Amino acid sequence: MNLIRNSIGRDVPASIDGKPLRPYAGAYEDSPALPAGSPRTIGGPRRPAPARGKPDKLVAGWDELLDRLDLKDGSTISFHHHLRDGDAVINEVVARLAARGLRDLTIAPTALFPVHDRLVPFIESGVIAKVEGSMNGAVGAACSRGAMKGTAVLRSHGGRQRAIQDGDLHIDAAFIAAPCADPAGNANGLLGRSACGPLAYPVPDSLAADKVAVITDGLVPYPCAPRSISGGNVDWVLEVESIGDASRIVSGTTRLTRSPTQLLIAELTARFIEETGVMRDGFSFQAGAGGISLAATVFLAERMRARGVKASFAHGGATGVLVGLLEEGLLGSIVDLQSFDLEAVRSCRDDARHIESTPFDSYGPRASGSAASMLDAAILGATEVDLDFNVNVNTHSDGLLLHGIGGHADAAASAACSIITAPSFRKRIPIVRERVTTVSCPGEVVDVVVTERGVAINPRRGDLADRARRAGLPLVSLGDLMTEIRAFTGVPDEPEFGDRVVAVVEWRDGTALDVVRELAGQPRP
Repeated sequence: MNLIRNSIGRDVPASIDGKPLRPYAGAYEDSPALPAGSPRTIGGPRRPAPARGKPDKLVAGWDELLDRLDLKDGSTISFHHHLRDGDAVINEVVARLAARGLRDLTIAPTALFPVHDRLVPFIESGVIAKVEGSMNGAVGAACSRGAMKGTAVLRSHGGRQRAIQDGDLHIDAAFIAAPCADPAGNANGLLGRSACGPLAYPVPDSLAADKVAVITDGLVPYPCAPRSISGGNVDWVLEVESIGDASRIVSGTTRLTRSPTQLLIAELTARFIEETGVMRDGFSFQAGAGGISLAATVFLAERMRARGVKASFAHGGATGVLVGLLEEGLLGSIVDLQSFDLEAVRSCRDDARHIESTPFDSYGPRASGSAASMLDAAILGATEVDLDFNVNVNTHSDGLLLHGIGGHADAAASAACSIITAPSFRKRIPIVRERVTTVSCPGEVVDVVVTERGVAINPRRGDLADRARRAGLPLVSLGDLMTEIRAFTGVPDEPEFGDRVVAVVEWRDGTALDVVRELAGQPRP
């Protein structure tokens, strides 16, 4: 395999599956412009002008829909993840296409969850050749052990939007699960019995896919309002009994932590934000739905109340914690891509200050400024961090691919201060390593790492270090932290990899940041 060394010293293939790869050159290196005359994919493929009168987009059932879509072996189909672990559409579509004898499909989900573990047999049998999108759990593990015929591509939310916009990810058919839709295909996620909040992530798919199908269990008369998906970009509408269980958008990873260690990290994070001057009247922040992030938001709110500080907005996936701050008046607004609980769904539906966004407006690398670029602080997680502040969120230290990137890289690259929160070790495995197993986010855009043992600040951010030192915050170096932890955990074993690249990690601009290799000694199907 012909390898190219990228700017962070990772060897990546010159090509994958016959497609040339551009090596990562830097977080802010502009990607080459599209060649003159390249077709614009955003805005949708050209469709013939409809006949006079109301378009008849409703189909009678799954068989009619799939007949009309006329998918072939090797097609690329896309899905969104707003229903999270309650989604019922992805498994249904893939099973029905498999029953029709289709093979070598590429699926391009915005994320997969444990409910999608049922896709593994379709990967092993060759129905699914590759995944271009985030993978969690058993599907990622199957990729790590070499079960996929093709090479997976891992992108951030903003990177996925860019790939669609630039034509790197061509979608033959987009399947959009919509809690509320009308016969023309206008749709939203705010209304209906399966209401899941914003319907943001499939917006690029609706604009660029060759064919777009809306699948709904909440058909309403025209016009469906408000609309996240425009019917002008939708070809077919299918009404089904259920698109999934919206109550399962809440999971164990979207609940406030009770761990003393994690609470200590969260409190130290809030203290850092206040005492370094990031917290001030009108500041903005993103803190995801993980246990530490939720707790950090709670502790930050306590400090805001004590100081009489109000934030202009919070960004990212919304939770009941953020909704409470909005209703209390500590937030001016929530700019939201995804609801992580039903309180957030209600708020996005009922409160005009709770604003539904899109991947382009929130994270778009080609946007002339995005919501993420307006952030003063972004609180993010990690599975590993290395001495160069590179962050891993995709694989564990055993090499298994178990997580997606989400908006992590986009927020880190855009916010004025990116903060990684993580315990210093998990199950006696140190989080700090000389080199992370997989680079998901380059250290160039990581400013601070907070563990229960102290705060490590990237040498690039001497301004933050000076303010933290004056505030008396417990500063540590990542090297000293690694040595301290290894004194009682020992040095972890390195995973053994084969030569085959099973997934490419793309930076937001489409360059190759790193690769995931097949684990050695793993049983293949």
